Amino acid sequence: MTVEVLGRAATMSNTWSGQTLPRPHGRLPLLGDIPMSATPRRPVQSITRRCARLGPIFEINFLGRRIVMVVGAELNEELSDDSRFGKTLAPAVANLRLFVKDGLFTAYTDEPAWRLAHDLLRPAFTKAAMADYHDVMNEVVDELIDTWDRAHGPVDVSTDLTKTTLETIGRTSFSHTFHSFSSPGQDQFVTSMIAGLTHGMRRLVFMVMPGGGRLLARKDAQAQEHLNLVYRTIDEIIAARVAAGDTSGRDLLGRMLNDAHPVSGDRLDLENVRYQILTFLVAGHETTSGALSFAMYYLARHPEVLAQARAEADAVLGGMPDGRPTFEQVPKFRYIRRVIDESLRLWPTAPGYARAPQETTTIGGRWRMAPEDWALVHLPLLHRDPSVWGPDPERFDPDNFLPERIRARPAHAYKPFGTGERACIGRQFALHEAVLVLARLLHTFDITPDPGYTLTVTERLTLMPKGFRLTATRR
Repeated sequence: MTVEVLGRAATMSNTWSGQTLPRPHGRLPLLGDIPMSATPRRPVQSITRRCARLGPIFEINFLGRRIVMVVGAELNEELSDDSRFGKTLAPAVANLRLFVKDGLFTAYTDEPAWRLAHDLLRPAFTKAAMADYHDVMNEVVDELIDTWDRAHGPVDVSTDLTKTTLETIGRTSFSHTFHSFSSPGQDQFVTSMIAGLTHGMRRLVFMVMPGGGRLLARKDAQAQEHLNLVYRTIDEIIAARVAAGDTSGRDLLGRMLNDAHPVSGDRLDLENVRYQILTFLVAGHETTSGALSFAMYYLARHPEVLAQARAEADAVLGGMPDGRPTFEQVPKFRYIRRVIDESLRLWPTAPGYARAPQETTTIGGRWRMAPEDWALVHLPLLHRDPSVWGPDPERFDPDNFLPERIRARPAHAYKPFGTGERACIGRQFALHEAVLVLARLLHTFDITPDPGYTLTVTERLTLMPKGFRLTATRR
């Protein structure tokens, strides 16, 4: 099962030719660099806190597995060169293949399904296609606003924004609603999807821990029950669309069923269509809701930034009786976009990606990498590189994304959507949705934070504020 799930990730030795790399102090037998005080469910934050002073490249040992981290902008510029390096799957991400197989996010670049799906779906994220999704996005935000209008007391920001982005991706991907705002509980499909995703991310711990094999087998069996429900639901949606014979649909499902590759004429098989839908659901909703939640957190704690963002929202939407921006108005929210970008700098919701060389090479003029080696770009530390972001990189400052500042810094110092041809195909979709949602909320509500709240971040596939509540009062 391990090799079947991980694919080539199971055979990548990652020895780095025995080179000695910087590492945190206090390595323990068997446990490696897991500090006794660390929370095992928050490894990204533990590494960010403990390894900030180790330099642009370092290693950690996780239960006997060597993981090399790159956090310096200059080294990441080399790793971002697609002529020398390509995406690979770190073991934690490779474990998701148990769940989504060769979907866009978890496929290896040389797998036929990746190139076919990438080329077929790229037109789904052009400007013209985005205009088709815009009204759906507005409809879902209407439901969010109605929910906050009816709230008696504080609202759970991350929960409600996750409902928003899930509904958006469901309706635009395959014209399906999860009734997130009208049903009292969570849709069983969503519950099972999250359970399967969570297990996929945690399999690595069971795989490497002593005696973990039996426990892993039980966990795999439990996860399979959730996967069966998820697959059955998606397959029923696909079958209904095929049976209807509808070739006019321009949602993502319609494109995958009806379009052929412009050169080869190949089409996606129905099993891969299933995995692509699941990939968009998994990767397309929590990343955006996390970005929005962090943006709301920072706005609530920086009144001067909130005032400027709200002034922009009011200036653009002041003449709109329903507060709904048109598609053409969304790019006018330039400051709000900078708020989103800065939130993703400090808390990149997809916190890293792995790169491997196509042939033996050297990075930084010193570190030798063979094709069986890989490096994990740790985005929270890359985005805090003091040589790029200054002596106080923790400070929230949307002006970091003024055009002149963007031009002045290295091109590969900010990578919340990955890099190269394997960068997130839906990044423009996510940014359009995030800016639209944030602008409408600021135009509609005054927000009051809980003064006693301390930011707590939960880690699953993505990073997300936990327990973050606001009081939203209609203006």
